[in-house]
Amino acid sequence: MKGTTLALFSMLAASSGAFAAHGHHWGYSGAEGPEHWGELDQSFSVCRNGRNQSPVDLAEFVDARLPPIGFHYHPGGEMEENNGHSIQIDYAEGSTITLNGHDYALKQYHFHAPSENHVGGKEFPMEAHLVHVDESGRIAVVAVMIEEGAENAALTQAWSVMPEQPETMVHLAPLVSAEDLLPKSHDYYRFTGSLTTPPCTEGVAWLVMKEPVTASAEQIHKFASVMGHPNNRPIQATNHRVILK
Repeated sequence: MKGTTLALFSMLAASSGAFAAHGHHWGYSGAEGPEHWGELDQSFSVCRNGRNQSPVDLAEFVDARLPPIGFHYHPGGEMEENNGHSIQIDYAEGSTITLNGHDYALKQYHFHAPSENHVGGKEFPMEAHLVHVDESGRIAVVAVMIEEGAENAALTQAWSVMPEQPETMVHLAPLVSAEDLLPKSHDYYRFTGSLTTPPCTEGVAWLVMKEPVTASAEQIHKFASVMGHPNNRPIQATNHRVILK
């Protein structure tokens, strides 16, 4: 993996952990909440000043012939972490997506409740973010909306051993598969945005699945109670960005 990729992925991992760059703590409420992220550290300034921030309300779509996403996933979810901000599944090497002939490696996936992105003004109970990085350090996030309904088999194993204390982790055996989280239809919306956590780095390709999946009320409640608070960043201004469908 090239140096730029390692550096950017280290930053990405830090942004998902209990402490972000330079050890500055951030959270989802109070003085460390989203409205103050840009004030906590100079490296978080994009959270306040960026013009292409995520999440967004996906609306006013532009019709486009979006290329299919090639999913090349294998069971590789090997570590489950409670980082204080989400439950994150770290992924072994070897799983990728292909977009426009370009490959992005799956690094991890994590969850937000309620959803961060909205679709046509609708908020969902949960949202999964599958985070990918290419050899140049560019990030692509596949987002899957989760609504209440039938139990989600893809969550059963991970939820059965979910770490309940922040900054704790467990090994997953057998390895879990991110493919099981995907809806049957791989049609998607696309826009350019940012990480939804500090340092709010922009230039992220967002690929939001049109079809939601379900999770049971018990599964949604377990995640929310382990987090102890909503972990969604508020909707950000679209600022004339184009949302493709």
